[in-house]
Order: sequence, then structure tokens, then C-alpha cells
Amino acid sequence: MNSHLKKAIVSIATAFTLFTTGSAIVANQSAHAATSDEAASLIDEANDHMGVRYVYGATGPSSFDCSGFTKYVYKQALGVNLQRTAQAQYNSNKKVSVNSLKKGDLVFFGSSARSISHVGMYIGDGKMIDAQNRGVIKESIYSSWWNLVGAARVGD
Repeated sequence: MNSHLKKAIVSIATAFTLFTTGSAIVANQSAHAATSDEAASLIDEANDHMGVRYVYGATGPSSFDCSGFTKYVYKQALGVNLQRTAQAQYNSNKKVSVNSLKKGDLVFFGSSARSISHVGMYIGDGKMIDAQNRGVIKESIYSSWWNLVGAARVGD
């Protein structure tokens, strides 16, 4: 086999590998919490970290801040890479009304849509799992210490 043919075969094989690997990465990042299996995986992963301590800026698994927790849970459960901060997670995902929340949706808190300071993951029945000063806990999305600004569905 001549060297030009060998180079062509190697180039085609390399291009095919890059194409198929790239497609897998894109498909992986388009996952969302719309199915019950995906939501169950997210909630199971989040439950595995109940009680883990809160540390500002921490991304797990031995400690978390709020957005580090949601980022970690989505990555571990679904292979989805969320943005790092609560504000960036709010800005980069499709907004949904609080009335149409599904398990696995993200819920956001702060003084306004431009000033998001906290994020949690909705688990149904008006509750979320989040990382806050008491660690990773389950709590109501409606409380006197949080101002619910909005919600978003990842990947929709």
C-alpha cells in the first residue's frame, strides 16, 4: 500500500473517530429531566449526598455550595455539564413556570432574575434538595428565607 493511501485511511479513521466522539458529547449534554427515569436518577444521586456539609465555592463530593451541588448531581446522574454559578445556571436553561415544575427542574432564589443567589433541585410536592448553610437538605421551595424567582428545565 502506498504512503498516500495509508495517510488517507488514517485521516478518514481520525475524522470518523472525532465525529462519533463529538456526537456522543453533544448528545450527552442535551439530556434533561423530562423523563421519570432521568428524574429518578437525579433524585437518587442527590439523596446520596444528604447531610454533606456546605462550603462556599465547593463542588463536591465532600462538600458543596448550592450551584456546585446541582452541577455535581447533573454530571454524575446524567452526564450533563451545568454552568458553575446559580446565576449562570438560571441564564443558560429554559425557564418554566413554577406551576409546571417537574422533578429534576432547577429552582432559583434571589432578589430578582438578575440577582440569583441560590439554586436547588425540585423533587416534587413543593420540595427541593439543596446545599445551604445547614448542608445538603430537603426543604420547601416556599419559605420565609428564600425569595423564589423562577425555575428552569435543563436541556429543553
